[in-house]
Amino acid sequence: MRALLCLLFFTLAAPLAAQDNPNVRLPETAVSPIASEKVQARPSTGGGQTLEDILARQRGEPVDDAFRQGATGDPDSAAGMASQLGTLGGSSDSEVWRALRYGSADITVSSGGEVASVLMQDGGMSWLEFRKGPLVQWGMTALGVTLAFLALFFLARGRIRVDGEMTGETVTRFKAFERAAHWLLAGSFILLGITGLLVLLGRLYIAPYLGREVNATLLVGSKWIHNNVSWAFMVALVVVFFLWVWHNIPNRTDLVWIRQAGGIVGSKHPPAKKFNFGQKIIFWSVIVLGASVSASGLSLLFPFELPMFAKTFAILNDIGVPSWLGLAPFPVQLAPHEEMQYAQLWHAIVAFVMMCIILAHIYIGTLGMEGAYDAMGSGEVDVAWAKQHHSIWLEEVQAKEAEQAQAPKGATPAE
Repeated sequence: MRALLCLLFFTLAAPLAAQDNPNVRLPETAVSPIASEKVQARPSTGGGQTLEDILARQRGEPVDDAFRQGATGDPDSAAGMASQLGTLGGSSDSEVWRALRYGSADITVSSGGEVASVLMQDGGMSWLEFRKGPLVQWGMTALGVTLAFLALFFLARGRIRVDGEMTGETVTRFKAFERAAHWLLAGSFILLGITGLLVLLGRLYIAPYLGREVNATLLVGSKWIHNNVSWAFMVALVVVFFLWVWHNIPNRTDLVWIRQAGGIVGSKHPPAKKFNFGQKIIFWSVIVLGASVSASGLSLLFPFELPMFAKTFAILNDIGVPSWLGLAPFPVQLAPHEEMQYAQLWHAIVAFVMMCIILAHIYIGTLGMEGAYDAMGSGEVDVAWAKQHHSIWLEEVQAKEAEQAQAPKGATPAE
């Protein structure tokens, strides 16, 4: 018994002594035959992780795993038949699992294709940590800051009123089809934003307080709504683009709007056509970011048919973007699981940016400006409002109406 205790003590103490004393070396067999330079630089652990690695990981600090990515054994070094137990393999169990983890194992499958050959995907944990950490923290902070800024702005500026009295005379601002397209886009985006937040935040904030069953029910419903309403959003995005793209091309009039800060600061009312420069910013933000979030959403709906990041990274590498930022080239060989992880993160980041922009748009269109909601509510706006905010557009509309009134009945416009 005493001998067994001594042996047990020696077995447990030897590795600890090796870690504490850099002069103590483990047997050469503990080092992988294909060990990298970083493995050779860790003689105290035979190429394995150190206590500093473990403590750094517990503190949430990044740990470079390059020292063990290549330590996956060498099947060609397997010994010949030595006994009835068979041959001595060139890779230990740890080395085999390490190769599976880092995707360097030679795996063949009879069915399932590339997806089934991924037995262990190392990027899953870093994706999960970023998703529940920086993504949630920065995204929700951005929404909170946006709401706080709008509240402070309202307290400081108040509601932008129409100078003088309303005339009671109205002019058609948006036709029924235009309003339908706008509300389809707006309504679908609101549903997508709410359900997306429920999916992202459910495990962190709903399950601990309302229970897992409630959270699971909300997630199932949110997923169904999100996946199906997304098609309405994409259709409306295309319709809105073709309806208003010609009215949102920048022109010289926008320079006046910029110099006068759109009349938001001060009492001036810069002239504008159908859309002023602020509305053009909203339009192009929605179109560009909406197209991007739609592309990543389609990649998530059809991850094996529509991967987007490997090709995107290849283009960025060819342009030289990583070198501009002082980074290593972006990876161009991505497993489907990695494609989905990148797509999900990008999808959420772009969605957060869009939500901040749309909150500002909703504020101006409702509480922030008197008479603005009528444009998308009934489609009719007071002439006084139109003259104050879109004077050039009002003149064009009135000139067209006057021309039509003077034209003989039954006459057709000249081609």
